[in-house]
Amino acid sequence: MLIQGSRPAHPGLTFLPGSKHAVGTSKLPRADAVASAHPSSSHQDRISGQSSLTTRLAAASLLGTAACTGNRSSRKRRVARSVTVTSEAGVTAGERPAQGKPLKVIIAGGGVGGLTTAMAMLKKGWDVKIYEKTGKFARFGGPIQFASNATSTLKAIDERLFDRIMKKFCFTATRRCGIKDGLRSDGSFRMTDIFDPFYFGDAKSPADWFVSFPLKECADLWNLPYTGVINRPELQDILLDECANLKADFIENGKGVVGYENHANGVTVKLSDGTTEEADILVGSDGIWSAVRAQMYKEGEVKQRSKNGSSCQGCPYSGYTVFAGETVLKLGDYYDCGYKVYIGPKKYFVTSDVGDGRIQWYAFLALPPGTRKAGDSWTGDGGSAQEGRDVISYLKSLHEGWSSEVHHVLDNTPAESVEQRDLYDRWPEFLRSWSDGNVVLIGDAVHPMMPNLGQGGGQAIEDAYELTRILDGARSYSQDFTPTVTAEALQRFYNSRMPRVAGISLLSRLASDLIINAFDTPWSPHDQKGMDWKSYLTLAWKPILQFFVFPAQFLFLYSYHPSGGMGDLPKRLEAEWRKRHKESAEDAFRRKEAGETTSSGPSFFAKSE
Repeated sequence: MLIQGSRPAHPGLTFLPGSKHAVGTSKLPRADAVASAHPSSSHQDRISGQSSLTTRLAAASLLGTAACTGNRSSRKRRVARSVTVTSEAGVTAGERPAQGKPLKVIIAGGGVGGLTTAMAMLKKGWDVKIYEKTGKFARFGGPIQFASNATSTLKAIDERLFDRIMKKFCFTATRRCGIKDGLRSDGSFRMTDIFDPFYFGDAKSPADWFVSFPLKECADLWNLPYTGVINRPELQDILLDECANLKADFIENGKGVVGYENHANGVTVKLSDGTTEEADILVGSDGIWSAVRAQMYKEGEVKQRSKNGSSCQGCPYSGYTVFAGETVLKLGDYYDCGYKVYIGPKKYFVTSDVGDGRIQWYAFLALPPGTRKAGDSWTGDGGSAQEGRDVISYLKSLHEGWSSEVHHVLDNTPAESVEQRDLYDRWPEFLRSWSDGNVVLIGDAVHPMMPNLGQGGGQAIEDAYELTRILDGARSYSQDFTPTVTAEALQRFYNSRMPRVAGISLLSRLASDLIINAFDTPWSPHDQKGMDWKSYLTLAWKPILQFFVFPAQFLFLYSYHPSGGMGDLPKRLEAEWRKRHKESAEDAFRRKEAGETTSSGPSFFAKSE
């Protein structure tokens, strides 16, 4: 789940409206087309890549059935064990491209989007420089989730980058992920069936699980790696190292981008120390409180609040605040469940395995902005252990009558790990381009999202890949980049990306609104825990969500996979991970039992600033 691009998410809560380093190269697709089908090493994968999304949707109900029955058997597909994956945004891992007249690019911000963009562009041989306002990168920050579309994009950018990330990855979608009844789960973390045919006639039939998300089944359709998380410091170190291998001085810390000026020869970039730099292109990847966007959209000062306090720098308050914490805890379903969402009246509570025996939890509440009860390391407003204890007591009182599973997690959470953040996002930019001359916005700088789909970081990575691909395709081999050529390419990038990003952003927002305002404890004939109209509606939604909505949703998300199919690589990665995962978790459990410190302080929202 990703809180403004900083946290893992539960990517199922929404409703759809409508190996090694072998790399090949191929002819680039048209610059104005979003990648949808890509060549791979096997004939079967080529056929799969060319299949339309409509055909995929025909299998949606089967995927829902497989997910709800817990069937983990893989499809019997005969593919080559050694797979060559097309890389459109890069060249062979570690290989320096031939030098010509390089495009000079300045990137504002050294987060996930900025570093990934730098990686993709450096592999093209372009002259890339990141300016990051942070004095230096610190090794803190919680896990970040990458869904299958994001891991596919990382592999398309660079094989070695993908391999290194996978070695640090914790898969969640290889196990059951889904929604649980927050009031009726029995406290034992048991793995019961989603659909029990005897439920309405037998009061003893378990009602713990409401629906299961078909994450694994949808990834298997395209032979993609499964959704999972990676610790932000480890991801940051990998990206910094891979970029430095291509250009040692690619980043400068302690100097942020504060403005720009387009001109006939490119763009003048204004820096926080009062100096300027010339570039062909400026990429604004400086997060939700973007200085580049503030100028482009005339929003005023960075973080400037509206008069009524309902928005900040053009980003409306979502209506929700989130509390979060982390603990090392061996739950009864630790090895069987990736993440789960407990639903109940007017709120929901999420727990997720993030590796090394750690459980991260999130409590989403509808509260006014500025209702501060704990610190937020993202803003530099760290909280105290006493605040953490007060928040835990507060959350337990709000979840009175809920399953003891929720209270067990809260009771075992170190108080110093608790944080809070008000959630802001933006409406999609249907009418305003993401580009202004030779300046372009990507990632949270232009499309920050609610965390419910876990797509914040993934969409920034897709931006990086598509921006590089479209720019590279904007010239012929005999033509150098010109300001006119690059400006037109940036507009095509906006036209290409906006529809998909807008859909994902709206779905992410819709999820919270529906769960808080339209969902409730499902009705049951055996008790009085869910008796209003929303309870009946929630129960009626169950088969629709399981067999149609969630399969369609994840097929839509994963339909973007520029690496193409990966043969049996996802299965091999899963097998390698399972061994590492159990060893590291059991070690953490032993150390906790021995009284050693196993959980750090606040980190989930942390970003070095």
